[in-house]
Amino acid sequence: MAGTTPQHTDMEGVDGGVGLTALLVAAARAIETHRHDSLAQDAYAEHFVRAAPACADWPVRIEQVPDGDNNPLWGRFARYFGLRTRALDDFILRSVGASARQVVLLGAGLDTRAFRLDLPSDCVIFEIDRAGVLAFKQRVLTDLSAAAKVKRVPVPVDLREGWVSALTTVGFDPAAPSVWLAEGLLFYLPGPAETYLIDTVDRLTTGGSALAFEAKLEKDLQAYRDSPIYTATREQVGIDLLHLFDKGPRPDSAGDLTAKGWSTSMYTPFDFTRRHRRGPLPEPNDALEGNRWVFAHKPSP
Repeated sequence: MAGTTPQHTDMEGVDGGVGLTALLVAAARAIETHRHDSLAQDAYAEHFVRAAPACADWPVRIEQVPDGDNNPLWGRFARYFGLRTRALDDFILRSVGASARQVVLLGAGLDTRAFRLDLPSDCVIFEIDRAGVLAFKQRVLTDLSAAAKVKRVPVPVDLREGWVSALTTVGFDPAAPSVWLAEGLLFYLPGPAETYLIDTVDRLTTGGSALAFEAKLEKDLQAYRDSPIYTATREQVGIDLLHLFDKGPRPDSAGDLTAKGWSTSMYTPFDFTRRHRRGPLPEPNDALEGNRWVFAHKPSP
């Protein structure tokens, strides 16, 4: 892969580039699942990790990590992913409980919410991601004889391509309320691509819809290059997140949505740590310091 740009190292499946980060999150969810004080349960996560040669030796339980929760990657960072999973699970359940019956996962990765969340039977989950990622996920789920709890519609398309027509072709209805999720996605995209995605979600949603996404506020990502989280991720699993993140300026997507009439709320991950009494708290040279979780709602007419 030498010489390729970050956004093109991941064209096939989950064995490199951004695709490998899906396995990192799966390993974190597996560790979270097996904790006695788990915030989120994902019984499928460890099977994705074990099915991919690239991470065959990664831990799926905190007991498999020699320094346990003191490990910056498998302790603190993994707990962060578990906390994020719980916060977004709750967001989807609330949004569907209100009115939405369509869920769109942008950059779905190895998300298994269609299999593990108790959603209304008339709910539909659309999973948008590259064909290689979705194919890997389907192979693992088929081997497990996993059955989705609601209708699940994979949409194999790159978000840098014509995903709107791909989504509407398989049954997404812009006239019906929907809930959208961009979990750990936007900071891999160039700024203009993020703006286009947010504008497109606004165009494809009616009143009563909702959107949650993760943003990073750092002006200079490299300022955190030597943070324990990024260092441990590079050294222990060979993933250089700062190489994968887009280096350009980030748009103010929360502000853009507010200007379009959405109501938006922005939180730090630490807000949810305090709410659940579990998860990471701020520390010096903290790569999580600039992370924000944004929850937006489009009012009904």
